[in-house]
Amino acid sequence: MKGQLEAVERALESEAPCGEILNLVASVRGAVNGLTVELIEDHIREHVSNPETDSDKARGQGAGDLIQVIRTYLK
Repeated sequence: MKGQLEAVERALESEAPCGEILNLVASVRGAVNGLTVELIEDHIREHVSNPETDSDKARGQGAGDLIQVIRTYLK
């Protein structure tokens, strides 16, 4: 992400075309969304329920469903 942000900074400083800058910003947004998904998924697995190990099958299934929804909407 740091490299992508630096690319945006360089593009802005060199007055690159708007379309190029927008593409760079979109790649930053994608990277941030990917990181967000991983952080939320890890939080669910560590502090709510781990679908693979939870003895309560319904809770584990719910946590797994939530993780899938988050992956779908944030990626």
